[in-house]
Amino acid sequence: MCNLIIFTVAINDPVPGFIPTAAASADEAALLRAFSALMAPLAELAVARGLPCPVAENLMRQAWVQAANRAHHTLPPHRRVSRIATSTGLSRREVTRMTSEDPAQAEAPRRPLANEVFARWLSDPQCRQEDGRLRRLPRSGAAPSFEWLAQSVTKDVHPRTLLDELLRLNLVRLDHQGDEVELLREAFVPRGDRLRMMQLMADNTSDHLRAAVDNVLGREREHLEQAVFADELSTESLQLARQRMTEEWQALLARLVPLLEGLIAEDVRLGRAQDQRLRVGLYCYTSPMGENT
Repeated sequence: MCNLIIFTVAINDPVPGFIPTAAASADEAALLRAFSALMAPLAELAVARGLPCPVAENLMRQAWVQAANRAHHTLPPHRRVSRIATSTGLSRREVTRMTSEDPAQAEAPRRPLANEVFARWLSDPQCRQEDGRLRRLPRSGAAPSFEWLAQSVTKDVHPRTLLDELLRLNLVRLDHQGDEVELLREAFVPRGDRLRMMQLMADNTSDHLRAAVDNVLGREREHLEQAVFADELSTESLQLARQRMTEEWQALLARLVPLLEGLIAEDVRLGRAQDQRLRVGLYCYTSPMGENT
């Protein structure tokens, strides 16, 4: 029998103050199953890239301590160490060491300008022909041109620098004879750039997981997180489904980017505090039935 299931995440379900022992055991078992499912692809990535287990384990310990530190930030330091040790199962000595170390000065994340130029190209009506197909843009000149497109995103970086980055990522092609730039695909997937792919995976997956965790914990922040599952499909059907999902995402992107740009402009006009961020994504995963389940 074919399964077609829509998963809807319940938001803000009441969290009881007391959980009976049987329910607690079931809850713990479910949590362990969830962690096992989440760890499996991370372990696969670590083994494939040669990341030793002790290094990953140390990262997990740091993450546990940081999470417990945030959870108990109102306690004075001398009491907080004991509470963190109790919450994480680590020794007081290890917690003291990890909380007293000076954190490395992380480099401020740079704006993903190449991503922004790519998204603007897809969403701006001036970059499309009457039949909806993307235009090949002159490298320089008035709108619509690549120079105009790049400067509509930022005037702090030269358009040639942004063009070189998109060329490096194999997202565009430069026709030297006609001095025109052509977009090669309608999805920002920088194939061949492992560093950028790693960063995209970290950014997208971590925000998706944070949304799911907020919903499970019943926090005030509500996040849309739904999925559709189906099995007993043929390879040909999967190809058709993937094609349709790509088309749906491109249509959503074309509507979403102008909407967000308009909202940002409205916030500036009204002098609102611009201290919030948003990530919207769509994923589609396929595998043979029985694999990774």
